[in-house]
Amino acid sequence: MNWKFFLIDSEWKPVSTAALIGWLIFYALFLLHAATNRDGFLLLDHVNLIVHEAGHPLFRYLGYVPGILGGTLLELLVPFFLAVHFWRQREVTGVTFCSFWFFENFPYIGRYMADARTVALPLVGSGDHDWEILFTHWRLLVHDRQIGGFTTFLGWIGMLGSVAWLLWMWRKTSQE
Repeated sequence: MNWKFFLIDSEWKPVSTAALIGWLIFYALFLLHAATNRDGFLLLDHVNLIVHEAGHPLFRYLGYVPGILGGTLLELLVPFFLAVHFWRQREVTGVTFCSFWFFENFPYIGRYMADARTVALPLVGSGDHDWEILFTHWRLLVHDRQIGGFTTFLGWIGMLGSVAWLLWMWRKTSQE
């Protein structure tokens, strides 16, 4: 196996200062919007919802639980595999955006998880609440708010970490 693929030190494409400033403005505005948004449905969540709904029939062939979980799985796998693609291309901004997108899913998923007992959110598709079904199946329903809150927290840490990685990689590639 070629371990050089996983190393940060191998020939990443540099990010210009202008591109860095543009991306930082984008991320700052997005994070501000996410922090102040009260309905919990952000711009990228329109795309995430389509991908989520496509995951159910795709994973349904693996069984009932994978079919229910498949929406969330595909919602996370799409940006993850895109990030891997950009990693292979050594595109800092592509990896950053896809990592940010990956973690941007977490607050949305966390809100959905935290709603499992109350089932108050409007639902799309079959009308079944994925996380109410899954948490009941796994006997975790009474912990829906804690799990949802932790998932949301991980999302915020991941989004901020993605932006920090962009800054670190900009500094690293601009010094070479």
